[in-house]
Amino acid sequence: METNLALLLLLAPFAGFLINIFTGKKLGRNASGTLGSVAVAVSFAATLYFFLQVSNTKQPVMVNLFEWMELINFRVNFGFQLDQLSLLWLMFVTGIGTLIHIYSISYMHDDENMHKFFAYLNLFVFFMITLVMGSNLLIMFIGWEGVGLCSYLLIGFWYKNQDYNDAAKKAFIMNRIGDLGFLIGMFIVGSLFHSLDYTSIQNTITSGTPVDAVWLSAATLCLFIGACGKSAQIPLYTWLPDAMAGPTPVSALIHAATMVTAGIFMITRMNFLFNLTPDIQNVIAIVGAVTSLVAAAIGLVQNDIKKVLAYSTVSQLGLMFLALGLGAYEIAVFHVITHAFFKACLFLGSGSVIHGLHGEQDMRNMGGLKKAMPVTFITFLISTLAISGLPPFSGFFSKDEILMTAFHHNKALWIIASLASIMTAFYMFRLLYLTFYKSFRGTEEQKHHLHESPALITFPLIVLAILALAGGVINLPGSNWLNHYLAPVIAAPAAHHALDGTAYMLMGIAVAGALVGIGIAYAKYIKQSAVPAQDNEIRGFAGMLYNKFYVDELYMAIIVKPIYALGSFFKNVTEAAFSGAIYGLGKIADMLGAEGKTLQNGSIGFYLLTFVVGVCSVIVYIFLAK
Repeated sequence: METNLALLLLLAPFAGFLINIFTGKKLGRNASGTLGSVAVAVSFAATLYFFLQVSNTKQPVMVNLFEWMELINFRVNFGFQLDQLSLLWLMFVTGIGTLIHIYSISYMHDDENMHKFFAYLNLFVFFMITLVMGSNLLIMFIGWEGVGLCSYLLIGFWYKNQDYNDAAKKAFIMNRIGDLGFLIGMFIVGSLFHSLDYTSIQNTITSGTPVDAVWLSAATLCLFIGACGKSAQIPLYTWLPDAMAGPTPVSALIHAATMVTAGIFMITRMNFLFNLTPDIQNVIAIVGAVTSLVAAAIGLVQNDIKKVLAYSTVSQLGLMFLALGLGAYEIAVFHVITHAFFKACLFLGSGSVIHGLHGEQDMRNMGGLKKAMPVTFITFLISTLAISGLPPFSGFFSKDEILMTAFHHNKALWIIASLASIMTAFYMFRLLYLTFYKSFRGTEEQKHHLHESPALITFPLIVLAILALAGGVINLPGSNWLNHYLAPVIAAPAAHHALDGTAYMLMGIAVAGALVGIGIAYAKYIKQSAVPAQDNEIRGFAGMLYNKFYVDELYMAIIVKPIYALGSFFKNVTEAAFSGAIYGLGKIADMLGAEGKTLQNGSIGFYLLTFVVGVCSVIVYIFLAK
């Protein structure tokens, strides 16, 4: 029963992919969209069943299908592990995934390749489920690579635009860099523990078996590099903002609850390993904090509505990595969940705006949409309040826990995270004011066609807005349900913060910081009715931020162009030398053959003479050899 249900959970989206990719065009757009949505909904229902079961029994569901490979003392089983962590991830992966599929039925309705889009979405969810359900690192790596492939297909879905193709290739290649780190880390772990199974590795550690500390640090560092690629941390973060080239539902699926959280999931899953390498944990915390600040700074001046949300995602992921580096795995997971709620709502809300404006994404050409799109506005406002960290919205509780943990561990990291949070409140309300307030700045034709989005678009927005509002209840101070729920899979649980004077002071500082950011945005974009300058008019430090600190240009100068130059060298010099040598040998053989042909003159006497000389030479050699 459990095995069959686990396979149904895993294979339902894959079945949806197969049906849509081969017969979707014949089924029609609505049928293909419905089929894709139902496939993911089936996985959500199965996840809910296992979630309730494990919540009651406190015991994980282990499904071992077969022995995959065995090499001397190394064995890998093909199986799945449905415990508290994997089920929690599956809940929002399949739950929010279902809402995004429903949303896409309306959003992608006019696309001629709608069946292919839903096939790719289903395949993406299938690989994400594989990543989360796997009982060992090798199965996780299958899902890891699979979501990378699907992100390439989805980001470049509108492949007739070359810029979108370039963005897809950039995401694919930068992820491959991180994936190499993951692969090397996996090899090191396998050699150290003679297993890639989570339970076996943890049992080895808890038994006190000595492990080489240097190689263990190398393994966790390599795994972290893999997480940096997938979860867009410095220096492998530049692919994620460019991934906005994909359709908006793709942005919501990739950036809210699935692919970009894979790095957080992997580190949390291997928490018992990272706890043994505090130096690497410090690196994770510092990289997370710096990423959060840098991405938030860039987001201050972006004018593309989806680009703002993209840099917001990078910044929020940085806060999650800060929590991971401080050993507060439960708090990182808490922020993953609340972020999934409000960021999915924000991305889908931006898609609703873009849908209403027939593809317009520049906030300088928006404004005044509050009355024309009331449902989109209200849901967007709720999610903006949540990400800004204002009570009683979900983001307040999870972000406050991260800031409180940073304060007790490292005051410098707390200051950096607090600055990033203030910036978040500013650029999110800047987005809100420029999009929904004041008068409309677009064309008259756009203004004439302004309308609220259809029910299939607004329904997911409403559900996600409710979750963004109330999602914080899963880990309210005092009850800490999430911390207790995850206790069986966290080797060293984080300390619960008492609601003392320090805690209230930190909450007050966090709320005051958010209000300062909101106040500055209000003064500039409501009171002063400011509108961001055109691209060619942005100067100074704002120009540096708008151009993303020129990191892409730096990568192009020090990495891409030298690689191109090296490739040209091998092609024009080395390849020419090798090909010249090979062709030269051929020419020598051809010349010898041409001279040899002259001996074939048809003279029988010459042939007999040659034969006699040859026989005599053999006889002489035989006698001389003796």
